[in-house]
Amino acid sequence: MNIDKHIEQQYIMAREQYAAIGVDTEKAIDMTDRIPVSIHCWQGDDVKGFEYDDRELSGGIQVTGAYPGRARNGDELRSDMEKALSMIPGRHRVNLHAIYAETNGKKVERNRLEPKYFANWVDWAKEHGWGLDFNPTFFSHPLSDDGFTLSHPDRAIRQFWIEHGQVCRSIGEYFGRELGTPCVTNIWIPDGFKDIPADRFVPRERLEASLDEILKVPIDKKYNLDAVESKLFGIGSESYVVGSHEFYMGYAIKNGILLCLDAGHFHPTEMVSDKISSILQFIPEMLLHVSRPVRWDSDHVVLLDDELQNMMHQIVREDVYDRVHIAFDYFDGSINRVAAWVIGGRNARKAILTAFLEPSEKLKQAEIKGDYTGRLALMEELKTYPIQAVWDYYCLSHGILPRERWLDEVYRYEKDILSKRD
Repeated sequence: MNIDKHIEQQYIMAREQYAAIGVDTEKAIDMTDRIPVSIHCWQGDDVKGFEYDDRELSGGIQVTGAYPGRARNGDELRSDMEKALSMIPGRHRVNLHAIYAETNGKKVERNRLEPKYFANWVDWAKEHGWGLDFNPTFFSHPLSDDGFTLSHPDRAIRQFWIEHGQVCRSIGEYFGRELGTPCVTNIWIPDGFKDIPADRFVPRERLEASLDEILKVPIDKKYNLDAVESKLFGIGSESYVVGSHEFYMGYAIKNGILLCLDAGHFHPTEMVSDKISSILQFIPEMLLHVSRPVRWDSDHVVLLDDELQNMMHQIVREDVYDRVHIAFDYFDGSINRVAAWVIGGRNARKAILTAFLEPSEKLKQAEIKGDYTGRLALMEELKTYPIQAVWDYYCLSHGILPRERWLDEVYRYEKDILSKRD
């Protein structure tokens, strides 16, 4: 039997099974297709960027592993991302850091970056119909080596980073204007103390003042959306992080900007999925960084685990998918980097599709009626409904390889392209 014909037959049976509980699989596929997800460029080159050839990562950033084939320039990185995105169904965006500016060998400091240094990215995104998102890079720089940037006690150093934030917002606005879709420009800083600080208040006071200066530069919200991202702790900031969740939550609410919840920036037992409904009570829109913590504050390749599914269930059940901007933030140099993108990307899409294949209203009505038995029973039965059959059909409808068949394509790309890189 032809495998594609087999997939179609399995889908027909799955469609009937879902219809019996009031779920339209065609609508679920269509809704899944509409939600854009922003893939992060820094998975492809181990967060090296194009600014320095040999500078080590700093600011709590570490990438382990030395799998061959790391992208070394913009053309290679874009090629790798194209390959990855060709194996992930749905609407795509691309997420850049400031260190991926292409300056043709010219040394340009981060507080002097301009839109023209990202023209290649914009032209590429236009060609494919993708939006771009952006991030100032507050790490891996001589002026961040002591662990402080926007909260630095030295005014001159703070000013450098303030100017960097300001030019990055202008670049984000340029992306949005050129591509016709708002760019989310997200601020994360590594600032913090390894050991117990004597003063927790003043660094946060300095951070607030610095953020105010960055945001006071007029930017058209039609083209650029500002976001701030917290972290629980990291390498070199184990005892105190200036930009904590509570700090940024208050700042975002006060200033009407997006709050970023990074699933890898909380304690592994802390449920980011539970925070979404609380945050959206007070903030019109938010940014969700899909990542995965392992034992400590880290960013691992996204798995199709309970927390990923719970996050997507929250977004779909509460009908807030137009208020939540979804992006990836993980990096793994120990496996094929293109495969890492594909694994995480497909898992996120599967979780979104699974959420749309749930009879949410039926579950909510059972809850309102106090039928918690029925609610729990249906939730559990849904876990073994034929999501795979719908997913395979969804992939085929986009001309994308279903199941693990995509892996052969990755290995061919590795043999033909990646293995030839030094």
